[in-house]
Amino acid sequence: MFKRFFASSRTTFPQSYALSDRELPLKVVADTRARRLILRIEQGGKGLRVTAPPGIRGRDVERFVDRHRDWLERRLHGIPAPTDSGAILHDGAHIMLFGKQHRIVYVGGRGVAEVAERDGELCLLVYGDEQYLARRVKDFVRKQAERVIAPLVEHYSAVAGRKPKSVRYKDTVSRWGSCSADGHLSFSWRIAMAPADVIRYLVAHEVAHLIEMNHAPQFWALCERLCPGSQQQRTWLKYNGQSLHAVHFG
Repeated sequence: MFKRFFASSRTTFPQSYALSDRELPLKVVADTRARRLILRIEQGGKGLRVTAPPGIRGRDVERFVDRHRDWLERRLHGIPAPTDSGAILHDGAHIMLFGKQHRIVYVGGRGVAEVAERDGELCLLVYGDEQYLARRVKDFVRKQAERVIAPLVEHYSAVAGRKPKSVRYKDTVSRWGSCSADGHLSFSWRIAMAPADVIRYLVAHEVAHLIEMNHAPQFWALCERLCPGSQQQRTWLKYNGQSLHAVHFG
């Protein structure tokens, strides 16, 4: 269950926590504003974080995490452990593109990564030096995100009657998208691995922020008008987003 410990100035906290299929780093952070223990899973299932009121005892943290063991198992089910080869891109590994599983096939030689069907299976063909395979897959996913998101931004902006000043693509860990106060939109290019409906929702969500810089009822109403069924896609992202962050591009 709990493995290894480190000493602080006041008490001793667990440093990691073992589940049925993995052992995860556990970080305990004292926060003077905290009134209770809060457990979070780091993006991609890379670790656990407990926010605690000052003076909390190590054994209280242990009991708290143990009480949430079943919840952790459910949330991490299907997400490759960070140390597993399945989470590292290589020839023969699989990656999701627009919600569909693709097998990575290293071809070698010269060429640009492309999607093809082989023996009834969707494949991502990767060319070039094999040591740069993960980087080439990463570049391909990013380009796919830009290819799909750009026209969606244009479409939803036209419907909403408000255009962004710019559209940027990043590999963020805390947000799938954002809208700055001065109208700059940003998106995580990893969203290209999600189903098309989820991507449409995300773009509509950020475009809606060009008008409503909050999450008040008016915002959600606008979001639903731009992208009907947005709540369902929001739920998908909430429960499946971790698996997209778990993909290691090197």
